[in-house]
Amino acid sequence: MKVARFITVGMSMIAMLAFVLPQARSGQASVQQRQTEATKRLMKEVRHVLITEPFYSVFDNLSYGVDGDRVTLMGQVVLPTLKTNAGKDVKAIEGVSAVDNQIEVLPTSPGDDRIRRAEYRAIYSGPGMQKYAMQAVPPIHIVVKNGNVVLVGVVLNSFDKTIATTRANSVPGVFSVNADQLTTEK
Repeated sequence: MKVARFITVGMSMIAMLAFVLPQARSGQASVQQRQTEATKRLMKEVRHVLITEPFYSVFDNLSYGVDGDRVTLMGQVVLPTLKTNAGKDVKAIEGVSAVDNQIEVLPTSPGDDRIRRAEYRAIYSGPGMQKYAMQAVPPIHIVVKNGNVVLVGVVLNSFDKTIATTRANSVPGVFSVNADQLTTEK
């Protein structure tokens, strides 16, 4: 008789576990789904804050990473105030607990400023490239540090990437041009 009770209780436990375990798994899945949605929302808000910074220009490169409620800011900027404001504005986003501001402020240099202007004219003024210059913040960012140029951003195709790289290489006084961070949509 005791054996029968044990089996009955055991069968009840199995039946209960069969009901509870899927709910626990779905509870875990919904927690993960909420975390994923929160991360996506946070990434969207951080991106919006960064691209709407008042002094953000084609000569700056801002990027970020989100790990839970922590945001890491990276990239290069011409103005120190842009680094400071970006960190402060991202920290003010609801849901951000900490900001690791690793943005590099590029050294002040009249030579680099001349190269920036020349690169902008060379890349954006030629045939086929004006379509990129028409945007509020053109998609090809020109980062100049000590005479070295890095092109960052997205262009429509590999032909436009080749044109941008060739024109960037044509500017006098440039030591090197790196277009590895210039990607294509197609």
